[in-house]
Amino acid sequence: MALQSDSQGQLVPSTSESTALVQKPIPYWMVHLYFLALQVDLPLIKILGTPCDLEGNDLPPDSTPVSIDNRDCTSYTPFKNDIEFQLAEFLYQKVAMSGGNIDILSTLIAQFLGPERGLNNPWANHKELYSLIDEIHQGDVPWESFTVKYNGELPEDHSSVPAWKLQEYQVWFRDPVKVLEQMLANPSFKNEIDVTPKRLFNNGKRLYRDVMTGNWAWFQCDEIAKDENTHGAMFVPVILGSDKTTVSVATGQNEYYPLYISLGNIHSTVHRAHRNTVAILGFLCIPKTSQDHSGSAEFRKFRRQLFHSSLEHILSSLQPHMTSPRITLCPDGHYRRVIYGLGPYIADYPEQALLTCIVQNWCPRCTAPPDNLDSHSGRRSHKHTDTLSEGCTLKELWDDYGIVADLWVRLVNSA
Repeated sequence: MALQSDSQGQLVPSTSESTALVQKPIPYWMVHLYFLALQVDLPLIKILGTPCDLEGNDLPPDSTPVSIDNRDCTSYTPFKNDIEFQLAEFLYQKVAMSGGNIDILSTLIAQFLGPERGLNNPWANHKELYSLIDEIHQGDVPWESFTVKYNGELPEDHSSVPAWKLQEYQVWFRDPVKVLEQMLANPSFKNEIDVTPKRLFNNGKRLYRDVMTGNWAWFQCDEIAKDENTHGAMFVPVILGSDKTTVSVATGQNEYYPLYISLGNIHSTVHRAHRNTVAILGFLCIPKTSQDHSGSAEFRKFRRQLFHSSLEHILSSLQPHMTSPRITLCPDGHYRRVIYGLGPYIADYPEQALLTCIVQNWCPRCTAPPDNLDSHSGRRSHKHTDTLSEGCTLKELWDDYGIVADLWVRLVNSA
């Protein structure tokens, strides 16, 4: 028995079957048994990852990919020619020449060309060179920054105020939507990406291989499908991660550690092959203070709030597209209506505790006490935490359940 989808998304027998069968949709439980017997993917009915045009209209089956924006690969704009481009690449990337030395070289080039040809000098100084580089449209997603500062009450006399309360912390990041769209448009992932969750079976046993083969992606699509405007969309899980063991020291002796981002649709074999499936999304700032204040509860609270406020600001451009689809180019050349969802966060235990707002030494996944982690206990959940927060004091939440519930928004973000 062959199956196909009708105009309402129901799975029905193909037209090669008898007319009597074509007119009657097959119950979903029969579809499940059919695919289970064949040991192939079980398709979703609502979140199908259907190709669409640039207006968001679904395309007919077997439609050829819409026209892709083929940029002119022979253009060196904003540079006049390939020689200027190669010189800029040599100075800025290959030898990483300082701004002062670029100024000296630019002056020597102008003197060498002479008064008549000096006007043809590619740039007068390093500022003009950097400006040209910033005008390049092709390439990577540009970096942005914002500053974060404590905004609580301070005494008029700042002499007794800890330095960390007065300091501004700069956070660098890239637009996650643009980074993810750059990944999704990579044609090398054409045959190694899932546009819809799937369930794999082998001899009746469920197989788990990639993010899209797990229950979480399936349940998320069921939740998304409650909104009829999302039917036919493509669910894109966002995988994040950070590594505090990789610390960079920038100007002013400020310390940063990287925040990574990836797609959950790409097969795990591609991730293991190191094929540009992970990108640096930002650099999170590590606040520092004197030894006298480093162990204070107030500073630890500020450090947690700085982490969560930074993530909130960095991921803010994703939020609208977690409920409303965004038309996005995919590896196969088709456009699809994409809905993003925050998925797994990969981190060591200290950052897991920081991310999940639990007390150190408690388990971020279950409610087992730290002195008996092997005891039988329930799983943590937002619903469980919210219920406890309504009936317990902050101290009870901390001592009895390992929950940090006193985060507050007292930080100023400015671009």
